[in-house]
Amino acid sequence: MVHTVIGGAIFVATLVAIMVRPFKLNEAIAAAAGAILMVVGGFIRPDEVLNVLAHEWNTFGFFLGLMVISAFAEEAGIFEALANAAARWGKGNAVRLYLAVFAVGATISIFLTNDATALILTPVVYALVTRLRLPVLPFMFACTFIADTASFVLPVSNPINIIIQNAFGSSLGTFLRFLLLPSLVAIGLNAALFLWLFRRSLSQKYELQQPAQRKTHNPRLLLVCSGILGLIAVSYVLGSVLQWPLSFVALGGAALMFIATLSLRRIQLLVIARRISWSIFLFIGGMFVVVRAVENLGFTAAFGSALLRLAGGKPFRAVLLVAGGTALGSNLINNVPMSLVMVSALHHLPLNTPAYHSLAFAAMFGADLGPNLTTVGSLATMLWLLILRRKGLEVSTWQYFKLGMIFVPALIVIGSLLIWKRL
Repeated sequence: MVHTVIGGAIFVATLVAIMVRPFKLNEAIAAAAGAILMVVGGFIRPDEVLNVLAHEWNTFGFFLGLMVISAFAEEAGIFEALANAAARWGKGNAVRLYLAVFAVGATISIFLTNDATALILTPVVYALVTRLRLPVLPFMFACTFIADTASFVLPVSNPINIIIQNAFGSSLGTFLRFLLLPSLVAIGLNAALFLWLFRRSLSQKYELQQPAQRKTHNPRLLLVCSGILGLIAVSYVLGSVLQWPLSFVALGGAALMFIATLSLRRIQLLVIARRISWSIFLFIGGMFVVVRAVENLGFTAAFGSALLRLAGGKPFRAVLLVAGGTALGSNLINNVPMSLVMVSALHHLPLNTPAYHSLAFAAMFGADLGPNLTTVGSLATMLWLLILRRKGLEVSTWQYFKLGMIFVPALIVIGSLLIWKRL
């Protein structure tokens, strides 16, 4: 009994440290510390740690490839070119520009993950709208909200999808059958709602010549890297259809970006390396270990049984409970650890449970959309907040929460209904 209580206390303390960040403690350090304490306390064996981490090689490889691709794409000026193209398409109309930012953000999220949208597009759009002398916050909210709202169109749209898909396995056709319609509905409602909420701020006009049409240092590099990016996007879809490990596509794309950049200009590898969030590997690895230790203690099995009892054998209630519970948990402890907890809990449900296979997609839906509710739901949103603070912009938790509460709960219900209908 004491052993179980201590293990539970370590788990809770790890989650609290990740959420509260006492003394500005990095989330990765908190996760790693929790993992070490679990090993020292005997809740997970050292050899089991190695097996857990080795089993998730596809997730780690995907993260690495993705971040390298994003770094080289930023270096080539692709994101800045997209933002300037959006300004030209807007033709001086702030509403058209806003829709273009949503479209660009959705496209980047779908093919390069939500992290790329929140972390790379945000500073580019900030620079653009300040040059255009437009209100900044509506466009900043567009960058972070569309990042999560469009993050369940494809398996590659969010690393969370890769984590859950690795655990349950599914074809691209099955993924799209459950999540394509909910994602399209979410994107449409998000854009329409924000256009209405910020209608006064977006009533302004702007001068098209105002943004500096800066020429890239190497137009050929921009063209070549854009072509490679398109090839990577197609390969992601093809890889999902053929069920290749998507880390192969990401790492292969990163290699192509490296070769192209090396052949067309001098590479400052330190600059590229600084753009990669190396701590994410420590964070994810630590959480994999912590959650496995909690699984060994039987907590996740008990959680799965509780879900089954609450569902009462009714498929829609089960889907709604999983989607809503994952969304709520993502905002309390971050969507990465919450996804791992849900994966472990769902694995303990009997295979003949009504809606069993749809529950994985419900968890994915809740973990992807849920972080739109608060600023601590995902690492991308938290880093988005830090970017704004460096620019002198403060967005309070309450300000963000008010926006999220307008549509996230309703979308969780609508999305759950659409997932249930696919059974």
